[in-house]
Amino acid sequence: MEHASLTSTFMELEVIAFDLASCRIAQDNGANRIELCANPHEGGTTPSYGVIATARESTSIQLFPIIRPRGGDFLYTRAEFESMATDIRQCAQLGCDGVVIGMLRKDGRVDVDRCAELVGHAGGMEVTFHRAFDRVSDPITALEEIIELGCSRILTSGLRPNVDLGKTMLRTLVEAAGSRITIMPGSGVRVGNIAELVRFTGARAFHSSARTVHASLMEYTNPAMDEDLQSVSLDPAEVSELRRILDAYAGGTAR
Repeated sequence: MEHASLTSTFMELEVIAFDLASCRIAQDNGANRIELCANPHEGGTTPSYGVIATARESTSIQLFPIIRPRGGDFLYTRAEFESMATDIRQCAQLGCDGVVIGMLRKDGRVDVDRCAELVGHAGGMEVTFHRAFDRVSDPITALEEIIELGCSRILTSGLRPNVDLGKTMLRTLVEAAGSRITIMPGSGVRVGNIAELVRFTGARAFHSSARTVHASLMEYTNPAMDEDLQSVSLDPAEVSELRRILDAYAGGTAR
């Protein structure tokens, strides 16, 4: 199989934190950046002000809250857009390093005008364009528009449900982007496939949920509720191993 060429360089690891404990796990096990989210079962929505503030106080690595007012599609009302702008300004006030955004038009194009407004509200913070990108009608046009917006990176699974299915498009995007923007594969990046993704796509930044679940610590639960009280968190061993693998490629020691 043909692989993208590799040179020794630093490689970024971003992980998702759905709770405050995961923020510490991320920092203690070698992640470079946290994408802070609420509601894992909806793909991540904007965390509360209190969660963002506490995460910022308890960690020193890069912190990027997602700015997504609800699950579902990425076509937002005026009220939703205004709430996103407010959340971005609050993230700046709390000392976040960046935010994660994405808005589309009805026709599957990037909503350039309103995204530009959100980037403006970010001020000095970096901006990642999230997996709304995987729903665009024309990825190369969208890539150029997002570069023009001034975003730092695009989180994408290559317009497929996961990175394994989308790796050919990911490689195309990495090549088309060059040094102008970072293409960051995400959705299904785990210890078992990250090495092949590095070799095949040529990407230098990766995004992983490194997800595990924890049973509730409640001693009593009401059986009549018939509910699953498990919570989603980061697996520290997997974050650490992802870091080790990326460091091996960055240092030129991977086989």
